[in-house]
Amino acid sequence: MTQAEFTFPLDRRGDVLPAEAELLRSKHPVAKVTTLTGDQAWLVSSYALAKQVLEDERFSLKDTANPGVPRQYALTIPPEVVNNMGNINSAGLREAVMKTLSPRADKELGGWLEAEAHRLLDVLVRQGPPADLRDGFTEPYSAALHCRLLGIPTDDWRRLMSGIDLAFITSPAVFEGSTPNWYRDLGYMMRQLNADPEPTEGLLGRFAALRRSPEAADRVSDELLATVALSLFGAGAVSTSSFLLHAIIHLAQRPELAERLRREPAVIGRAVDELLRYNLSIGDALPRLAMADVQVGEVLVRAGELVLVLIEGANYDPEVFPEPETIDFDRASNPHLAFGAGRHFCPASALGRTHAEIALAALVERLPELRLALPVEQLAWRPGFIKRLPERLPVLW
Repeated sequence: MTQAEFTFPLDRRGDVLPAEAELLRSKHPVAKVTTLTGDQAWLVSSYALAKQVLEDERFSLKDTANPGVPRQYALTIPPEVVNNMGNINSAGLREAVMKTLSPRADKELGGWLEAEAHRLLDVLVRQGPPADLRDGFTEPYSAALHCRLLGIPTDDWRRLMSGIDLAFITSPAVFEGSTPNWYRDLGYMMRQLNADPEPTEGLLGRFAALRRSPEAADRVSDELLATVALSLFGAGAVSTSSFLLHAIIHLAQRPELAERLRREPAVIGRAVDELLRYNLSIGDALPRLAMADVQVGEVLVRAGELVLVLIEGANYDPEVFPEPETIDFDRASNPHLAFGAGRHFCPASALGRTHAEIALAALVERLPELRLALPVEQLAWRPGFIKRLPERLPVLW
């Protein structure tokens, strides 16, 4: 690979599409970039090529953690953790995880989510505007859901979310706090798994039963089970909370959209999908390591090279989404890549949609005239984080 032409990541501001996205997609759909670590990679930004990479199993996610390979940023969790996640397809773990992530597995989940959303909104309404929806709604709502999924006390949500603040930093080099941060939270999850009496609810309950089965006894360690549980909490809670923040920003800036959701509640499913397409919460690209030489557009990607899939490039591609910078709840087709594609398509996509639909329906009902409490340009976006995340989201209603 010759000298890179672009640097990456793009702008961290999450309310405006980065200026480079259109240039990359239209002129350089497979572009050479320099990553935070100083490595070189191919940045893929058109919809067709992004989908090709995500669906082609010659591009590996697991192997991006291998020693000596080019990286998007330094690993802030131990490398063996990524390898452990590769074991999710073995030892009965996959079935337990998939059941946990299915909204159908918990017949009371919808009612519980609705009650939790309104409980949090009751507090905000009682206190009165302005209010910070990140601390007062999106984080506790999303984290409480994932505590329920795991079968751990919902009151522990804040201590687990604080670990995410370190775990998902994007840094050019490993920093001192990353490893102790991981093992602190891993220790918490192992204590929950080994509690007396042992867990019976959620993923940890399923893991406790799995651990007792003769088929899995010699292949399932407590550390592996705790690793999967902790990784599921981190990835799920930060993704769902971040998406809600972005959706709220767009609804607050476009009151006609919130009004339509109030007036036509049946449109909420299409609205969530369009907001998923439109949102810029994925602050960094989806990484894959080429395991063979593969032709991607006009570029022959060589084995061992890093490929980064720019989701905001693909999801704003006018070849697939006419007038991509317009939020249109009536799109006839919306095959966005917000949940990825291929083998690593997000297994929690149905859960994520349910979570968002209930939250947004409650918000537009309870907070009429929702609007930002400050100019959107004054929102402070967190630097060096895997998500584009506003530090606070002050609103009025």
